Amino acid sequence: MSGERPDTRLVEGGRRPEWTQGVVNPPVWRASTILFDSCAALADACRHNADGGLFYGRRGTPTQWALADALTGLEPGAEGTMLFPSGVAAIAVALLSVLKPGDELLMVDSVYEPTRAFCRQVLAPMGISTRFYDPLLGGDIAALLGPQTRAVFLESPGSLTFEVQDIPAIVAAARAAGAVTLLDNTWATPLFLPALALGVDLSILACTKYVVGHSDAMLGAVTAAPGHYAALRQTAQRFGQHVGPDDAALGLRGLRTMGVRLRQHQASGLAVARWLAARPEVARVLHPALPDCPGHALWQRDFTGASGLFSVVLAGGDAAARAALIDGLRHFGIGFSWGGYESLALPVDPAALRSATRWQAEGPVMRLHIGLESVEDLIKDLEAGLARFRAARG
Repeated sequence: MSGERPDTRLVEGGRRPEWTQGVVNPPVWRASTILFDSCAALADACRHNADGGLFYGRRGTPTQWALADALTGLEPGAEGTMLFPSGVAAIAVALLSVLKPGDELLMVDSVYEPTRAFCRQVLAPMGISTRFYDPLLGGDIAALLGPQTRAVFLESPGSLTFEVQDIPAIVAAARAAGAVTLLDNTWATPLFLPALALGVDLSILACTKYVVGHSDAMLGAVTAAPGHYAALRQTAQRFGQHVGPDDAALGLRGLRTMGVRLRQHQASGLAVARWLAARPEVARVLHPALPDCPGHALWQRDFTGASGLFSVVLAGGDAAARAALIDGLRHFGIGFSWGGYESLALPVDPAALRSATRWQAEGPVMRLHIGLESVEDLIKDLEAGLARFRAARG
């Protein structure tokens, strides 16, 4: 399907006739034990351990294979995709597939907090060291790459402060040093950022977000460039990683409409972001598509769109004033995650999560996910919230 455009790949991916059996959607295959016709057939399956072949429920059924196949098709040239029960599980196994004791990992300082915790609490006791680097470092990361550096992890943009990284420059430096590159591409998805085309080796998605799209399933995926899939697959199997068929089916259902939804998230998100940027109660809006956001020029160069997630730095005030704003919102839920059809508002404090760089703000920060509600209703809700913020701020 490499010649088709992304929207066509979203609709047609994974719908092989042997998996759909004549219906539009691949059925939900629930299985643990797989029965073989003979001892010879069992022995043959053990020898090959092939993708797309029934062996044992943990290795998947057509439901899981269809989703993995569809995700692989979104990254032309990819060798394969492995599914995981969450985005964090996908990140963990991707890292463990390329790192061993004695190796060093370069990790972007704006990374998702659970990824930082995994480095500190899991990799470090294993004898794998992590050095954090400035997200805006770009090609100068070459100076940090040492003989033990095995991998460089990127998250672009960062999921709290939204710095956009110079992916091609970092990839080039890493490749020259013999290091593998991994990218958390959840914000943009392959529709808005072609990670493997930019040279990334392992592209990671928290499919819980925009792939599923309805806040009703946990799911992760890693798509591998040629030469990296075998180690990823073997590591996932050794750790017993498995996605239930019902969750895979929800991922497939969400994937079919992801293009339409992302375009609406982008349009609504930009409308709300621009309105907020003009408000006196707002010091800064951290949205890569806005000209004053760090890395905007890189976003223009490498990305084809923006999703609905961004942060807002309020002008003065404190956590209590921020809470007055958020607690009274009618159309924004308060909760973790994002990428569903609903809008969310979350208080965040990025400075506490930095170690290689210092992050300062003019006031408290809230992260918004703009869902599929009416933009007019969302703006009206935020306008009332900013009035509460002004009153609480004094």
